[in-house]
Amino acid sequence: MRQVLCAEFLKLRHSRVPLVSLVAFSLGPLGLALFMWIAAEPGRARNLGLIGAKASLMGLAATWPSFLAMFAEIVGGGGLLLLAFVVAYLFGREYAEGTAKVMLTTPAQRHLFVLAKFVVAAVWWACIVAGVLVEALLLGLLLALPGFTPALAVTALGQTLVLAAVAFLLTTFEGWIAILGRGYLAPLGFAIGTLALGDLFGHTGWAQWFPWSIMSLLTGTAGPRTNTLPAGSLAVLALTCALGIAATMAQLRFGDNTQ
Repeated sequence: MRQVLCAEFLKLRHSRVPLVSLVAFSLGPLGLALFMWIAAEPGRARNLGLIGAKASLMGLAATWPSFLAMFAEIVGGGGLLLLAFVVAYLFGREYAEGTAKVMLTTPAQRHLFVLAKFVVAAVWWACIVAGVLVEALLLGLLLALPGFTPALAVTALGQTLVLAAVAFLLTTFEGWIAILGRGYLAPLGFAIGTLALGDLFGHTGWAQWFPWSIMSLLTGTAGPRTNTLPAGSLAVLALTCALGIAATMAQLRFGDNTQ
């Protein structure tokens, strides 16, 4: 396992994709900081051609609680799409670059490659979350937003880590889809489809039982925000993650490779 894991990390050594993904995700807090500034300085924003009036109509408040609440939505909803891209890249590149035949003929059990790739995805995601969290805190301090307290910072950190973990648990099926579709596009389409279904079921009484609606409960995009998930939702998340990993392992072991 250690050798396979090292090999997976080495594959990223000359790749620019991790850096590009970090830069792309860091645009979220920057855009959020811009809206916070518009809400705080509507007159100056209007003079610069920005739409300060609409920012006020949206109910934006230039405060730390509002800023961190919207940042949590970026980590949750945006994380599902970014992680889908990360997992699709790690699994799909083997087929897009023609290296799947090398991986499959390596004298190592195939399930180790699946586990190693998901470990790499977890580390990759953790680095991005840490980076954008630091960025968000620095931007909030730069804007001098009111309402900051140590308790708020601890709460925001906990919410961010929970949302990041939930996002990861919900993206293991993308590995299976990437191997099944032998590329990048199928898992990205699957991620967009599950986001749409999650939003749909998020407005029903089944939200806590549908995996991709649980994120909307935590971010408050489908109603009042839920701070504590029921045991049933936690079980659904764990089962979804386990089934995704199992399906990915089975597809890599028993699926045909035409390379």
